[in-house]
Order: sequence, then structure tokens, then C-alpha cells
Amino acid sequence: MAASETPAGDTDDVDAVTRAVLTASRLLVAVSARSLAEVEERVTLPQFRMLVVLSSRGATKLVTVAELLHVAPSTAMRMVDRLIAAGLAVRQPNPDNRRETLLRLTEEGRRTVETVTARRRAEIAAIVQRLRPTQRLALVEALAAFNEAGGEQPATEMGAQQNPLGWAVDMAAGQDT
Repeated sequence: MAASETPAGDTDDVDAVTRAVLTASRLLVAVSARSLAEVEERVTLPQFRMLVVLSSRGATKLVTVAELLHVAPSTAMRMVDRLIAAGLAVRQPNPDNRRETLLRLTEEGRRTVETVTARRRAEIAAIVQRLRPTQRLALVEALAAFNEAGGEQPATEMGAQQNPLGWAVDMAAGQDT
């Protein structure tokens, strides 16, 4: 049977799962927005995404950051300028190539990422705690399968530390406000 051909019952299942995932994604977006509320006067969601990239990668070239965020280098440069003005990032010469400049977080930038991530983790944990243990296990299995089907690497504690936003890092690509 071709991928586009499904038995009648499968279409209903796909529609039900799609609706459930869309609802869950709205909840996760709301959690993300609430976790940024305390810093939103200083940092937009796209700027926070840049902070997360710099947090996980360390000192990085602007063009690399732009590629990872799927934005034009000029957009990334405007975001960097705003983060530098806010005291959250700095430019530094590349010790291996003096013609290049690297971007890195300041200590305040690192604390911002840690604070927002901790707030997000706590709110998600509070939601998960409301589930029965069997529901938690089923959720882990379902999300692992969903992530695998979408081409994501399995979540690990180290991976969560390197990318504290998980899938939310890829949201709102290219939107600098």
C-alpha cells in the first residue's frame, strides 16, 4: 500500500493524533512564552533562541549562528547587536583566525538562559506530575517515536542541557522583533 493510501480507520487515527499534537504544541508554546515573561522586556523569543545556540555551542561565528537559526546573516547581526546592547553577548576575535569574530554569551547571558530554562522545566514538570505513572511512560514512548519519525535524536540529559529548549529552538525561525 502506498504511503498516501491508508485504510479508512487509519485516517481517523491520524487526524486524532494530529489534533492532539497540535493542542500539545499550543500548550508548550504557552509554557515557553510564560518562561520568557520575566525577561521579555530585554529579550525576544528569536533573540532567546540565539542565546540558547550560543549557550550550547560556546563561541561561534555569526554565519554559523545564522545558519543554525535559519536566518539571513544580516538578521543575525541585528539580533547580536541587540544582545550586545543588553549585555547578554559579546564579540571577540577568533584566536585561530584574526580576521574572524566570534560571538559568545556574557555571564548575564548564561544566567538568562539558565533561569528561563529552569522556569520552563519546572512548569513542564508540574504538568507531567499530574499524569498517572502509566500515562507518563506512554507519553515518553509516544514522544520518542514522534521525535524519531521527525528525524530528531533521542533526548538525553546531556542533550537537554545542550539544547534546553528542545524542539522550541526551531520555532519562530527568522523572526526578530
